[in-house]
Amino acid sequence: MIRIEGLTVVFNPGTADERAAIDGLSLDVPKGQWISVIGSNGAGKTTLLNAIAGSVPVAAGSVFLDGLDRSGEPEHRRARIVGRVRQDPTAGTAPDMTVMDNLALASRKGPRRLLPAKPAALRRRLLERLAELGMGLEDRTGENVARLSGGQRQALALLMAAMTEPAVLLLDEHTAALDPRNADIVMDLTRRFVRDLGLTALMVTHDMRRALADGDRLVMMHEGGIVADLAGREKAGSSVERLVGLFREVRGEDYAEDRDLLS
Repeated sequence: MIRIEGLTVVFNPGTADERAAIDGLSLDVPKGQWISVIGSNGAGKTTLLNAIAGSVPVAAGSVFLDGLDRSGEPEHRRARIVGRVRQDPTAGTAPDMTVMDNLALASRKGPRRLLPAKPAALRRRLLERLAELGMGLEDRTGENVARLSGGQRQALALLMAAMTEPAVLLLDEHTAALDPRNADIVMDLTRRFVRDLGLTALMVTHDMRRALADGDRLVMMHEGGIVADLAGREKAGSSVERLVGLFREVRGEDYAEDRDLLS
């Protein structure tokens, strides 16, 4: 689970360029819930994920993960319970290591580390996980990751982030850099991992249709705060048009990235 209380993140503090990227934000995410996070550019979506992961310092407030206040923990310690997939397919894997070595490295972290007594048993389990991707990577375990396509690398990064069942899975525009076919494949894998493993997930996306179609809950951000929070029937009964109208209502301006969806 995730509990965020009065979170504030300030960029360039004490300078003329000081800006609150997150301003007093609070959010509760029950265990096993999947939230889609949308918002205009500069709304604070990625900064929120960075604050949860420990990538940026917190000026005020608290971040609770798995029942403990992690606000003062450095990123490398939180990485034991936080899985993350970024927009860039090259960011989540080590390109100069083999597919199997990448997976073996990822298997050593997380609440459910995959460390059986014998290396052969671990290899069999990792091969089974690779086969689940449906991309033939179980036959390319000795190849360096740099030789994989963007879609294959992102699918591998997703598997590495999810397979040890982290307390929270952070997805930051993780299909935005992929072609439509590979984006659909990675989203199908995302749905399977989140549901089958019961993961708590936050997925940042600019795609309102995807945000409405996936996840249990939808949060809209603007200027470092949450301006809408939809779940259940309210989310299921919403549309892109309604979301744009809601944004206009609460902020008095268009949701710039998605005006073209209404044409």
